[in-house]
Amino acid sequence: MEKITQQQIIEYFKKSYTAADGLWFMKTEEKYDFDTALELDAKVWEVMPKIQARMLKPLADSGNKLKDLMECLRAKFSLEDFSCTIEDNTDSGSFSIIISSCHWHNLLLKSNRENLSAKIGSLICEREYEVWANEFGSDINFKIEEKICAGAGNCILRFSL
Repeated sequence: MEKITQQQIIEYFKKSYTAADGLWFMKTEEKYDFDTALELDAKVWEVMPKIQARMLKPLADSGNKLKDLMECLRAKFSLEDFSCTIEDNTDSGSFSIIISSCHWHNLLLKSNRENLSAKIGSLICEREYEVWANEFGSDINFKIEEKICAGAGNCILRFSL
């Protein structure tokens, strides 16, 4: 076997992470049912963002918790193959992330499970980004204004003090 590059290692773990999440969900759904799998998945996504935020947070130490949250989420979305833009109004106490392509929604489309996307996205994304906000400050508010999985052209995530 030839030498594995750093990029190949990254892709290997990224695909393994995504596959493990999807396989875990499908096997749980197989054994129990969709609602039980979703309930358990929501519990996982109450913890996973804490792990992710605590890994990235030391890399963004501007002294402005809202700006740090924004930069960490920028890194997260880049690492997870989301397409997004960020409207930075952190000097005024807010920022928005406009997601034009959601990696998780795309996987559901690819696996012909698009009909489940809205239910999964509504529960998981609400919890996940609320946890992200809380990791940077209990005074940071989070709201999803639009959702691709609910038929919108973009997801719009808004964080504010």
